[in-house]
Amino acid sequence: MCKIKNFLMAIAIMFSGDIMAGGILTNTNTNIAFNRNFARDGVIAIDGVYSNPAGIAFMPQGWHLSINNQSVFQTRTIESGISIPSLQGTPFYQPFKLNGGNNEGKKEFKGEATAPILPSAQVAYVKDRWTFQGNFALVGGGGKCSFNHGLGSFERTISLLPAVIAQTNAQYAQFPELAGVGLGLGTTTPGYAVESYIHGQQYVFGLQLGTSYKLSEHLSVYGGFRFNYIYNKYEGNIRNISVNIDGQNQNLVKYMEANAGKISQLGLLLEQRAQNYAAIAEQTAGIDPATSQAAAAAAQNYAAGAKGLEGISELSQLVGDKYLDCTQRGWAICPIIGADFKYGKVNIGARLEFTTHFNIQNDTKIDDTGLFADGVNTPGDMPGIATLGAQYEVLPSLRVMAGAHYYFDKNAHMADEKQKRLSHNTWEWNAGVEYDISDKLLVSTGFQKTNYGLGDGSFLNDMSFVTSSYSLGIGAKIQVANNMKLNVAYFQTFYDTFHKEYSQTFEAAGKTITAECTDDFTRTNKVFGVGLDIDF
Repeated sequence: MCKIKNFLMAIAIMFSGDIMAGGILTNTNTNIAFNRNFARDGVIAIDGVYSNPAGIAFMPQGWHLSINNQSVFQTRTIESGISIPSLQGTPFYQPFKLNGGNNEGKKEFKGEATAPILPSAQVAYVKDRWTFQGNFALVGGGGKCSFNHGLGSFERTISLLPAVIAQTNAQYAQFPELAGVGLGLGTTTPGYAVESYIHGQQYVFGLQLGTSYKLSEHLSVYGGFRFNYIYNKYEGNIRNISVNIDGQNQNLVKYMEANAGKISQLGLLLEQRAQNYAAIAEQTAGIDPATSQAAAAAAQNYAAGAKGLEGISELSQLVGDKYLDCTQRGWAICPIIGADFKYGKVNIGARLEFTTHFNIQNDTKIDDTGLFADGVNTPGDMPGIATLGAQYEVLPSLRVMAGAHYYFDKNAHMADEKQKRLSHNTWEWNAGVEYDISDKLLVSTGFQKTNYGLGDGSFLNDMSFVTSSYSLGIGAKIQVANNMKLNVAYFQTFYDTFHKEYSQTFEAAGKTITAECTDDFTRTNKVFGVGLDIDF
């Protein structure tokens, strides 16, 4: 149960957490060879600088270079719903219907993320038993995402305004002194509108350096580290909140400002009535107990009405336009070790990346939410990874491979210790096959299954979410010169839809509103890539 005491200030939560694909999602597609075949953890090739660095020791002597670019296109879709059980049978039962919701009272909020240029490079120098390696890639995040119509998490709060205003208007109709005057907030066509937008960027740049050593003709080991630099930028706004009043959508800030004098006078009138009844109660206390009690009750009722009007007059401050412009930066170093065993037609590779402990600092220019104070640091670790993979040469022209990844998500500290809500760490399984059509053309395909431990879904919110998925990749490697090979690939990820149900309690103008909420999370992901491998 989530209780929001300051009504409508809750819209600030739109900016909390990661808006991008961060969190427990790590980029493993650092080379085009991975895009066409995900099972690279036991392969001996230049892309092994990332996926199997110990295996580089078995590559031919000399320099090896790989330059790559990927174009990534993603969508993130949340179908959000809200219902108010206490208002069933009224227009306010499923409030999203008042602003474009479907027949089930749900709304779709869609974000688009694109990264047309996602570069990476790997380099290795093999000399006798030693190798020296380097890798540059975006190992986390890697794109921009825009929600042009906001998110359900903050529109839910705004969607309650018509009900609150209608109930408030009805509440003040009980006072005879307001007959024929009222608050003027009534309508026969309830509705609301809001302009909202948020745009986020998240990049984790990784520069990996290390060396491997061939202990024997069958075994090699690796040691290195990755310097990681994180850059996040969030821009957004919530503007022009309006509610239908007397048949027309009225900007609530302007309407309240225009009627501030009237509301203030009504408040003074009710306060005066409260004082009058309190005086009657005191005067008749020892003479007429029944009259005294009735007057005391009336005084309390009028005083509550006067206090409620103070809250109404402050509404314009709560629903005013809000803006955010915040950049976050941080850096961290993560150690990496690995080993590779090669025997005949079999090769087995293993790698361990330790958890990257980030402290991310805010550089805030505008923050009307109060959540991104300038200079504040928050944790945002990238989880450690353990990988194991193998390759088997069925024929000189045909190779099969498989592997597994295990992510230490629950050991990666996140804001508000969010990682503790996970039910288990992430597992990935992959498999692939490569076939040499000729000396100059290789084709391959691969499969990968990702299983997140999302538990009851409390880890997820519409600002930052992942769902379990599987991916399919296909591509080719073409020899374009004696020492150059071109990689081309395409892969697509197919995501599950995760359904989340929960209750949320709001307090507004002295009223408590309990809502039943749902979110259905899903994504799409398509990646095109091209790269060039060069041997010197």
